[in-house]
Amino acid sequence: MAGPVEQNANKAILILLLAQSVLIFLDVSAKWLSTAGLPTTEIMFARYGIHVGLLLLLVLPVRGWSLFRTGNWKLELARGLCLLGSTAGNFLSMRYLPLTVTGALLFTMPLMVCALSGPMLGEAVGWRRWLAIAVGFVGILVIIRPGTEAFHPAALLSLAAAFFGALFGIFTRKLAGVDGAMTQQIYAGGIALVAVTPFAITGGWIWPSEPISWVAFFMLGTAGVGGHLLISIAHRFATPATLAPFNYLQLLYLALASWVVFNQPPDNWFFLGATIIIGSGLYIWLRERSLNKATTSVDEAAER
Repeated sequence: MAGPVEQNANKAILILLLAQSVLIFLDVSAKWLSTAGLPTTEIMFARYGIHVGLLLLLVLPVRGWSLFRTGNWKLELARGLCLLGSTAGNFLSMRYLPLTVTGALLFTMPLMVCALSGPMLGEAVGWRRWLAIAVGFVGILVIIRPGTEAFHPAALLSLAAAFFGALFGIFTRKLAGVDGAMTQQIYAGGIALVAVTPFAITGGWIWPSEPISWVAFFMLGTAGVGGHLLISIAHRFATPATLAPFNYLQLLYLALASWVVFNQPPDNWFFLGATIIIGSGLYIWLRERSLNKATTSVDEAAER
């Protein structure tokens, strides 16, 4: 995979914001098709069928069969199944919850990645980050409010989606330097597609009945590929540490889309819980950045 062609943080941030605006069409399309009555397995099939089809059309002629060459097929398989689990939980929960709630709960992934990085990656997680993780989960309780009339069991599906998404992120870290980004994308999408196809075909297929639903049907995979491609481009101009805080702006896009498209405006509980979750995630990011700088300084001093 090619390294950064130049350092341009402003350009990278603008590209990342564009990527987030494209990915909003993925979430909106999935919820639209859910409310239109299409089975979740069919929506997932459209998401990954178009995703894989576009990659084969655009990337395979350039990369050839080397696109499928992997240095660790077991990790690719596990990563693809985790992506499938994350998508299934997210799309199922969208049937019952506003995009603001599903989006906020998915943003607990950085907290879960931090919690899992100890046992799965051997990284030390100090008490400060454990405290931030605990505070972040208080934010979850604020949003879903278990034990009250506002609680919906579908929130647990969103949390399951976040958990599988965190595992997906862990496996992505493990594959860094093993397989290129495009190889990882084709395996992740392909494995999810193969796994969901039998259920989609036998699960009572329903064709979209309105033109807008057809647009949403094809937008699923197109927005997914376009958004992730833009994210890859953004990372050519800046480091992940520079871009990480701006990922949370996607919640604003989700809140606006939920309000405008589905007439489900965010409530005060959402703003309070989302603020707690975002604050916890940003603290973990700042703490990891500080520790990385300290480690780099020690290494540089040792080299001298």
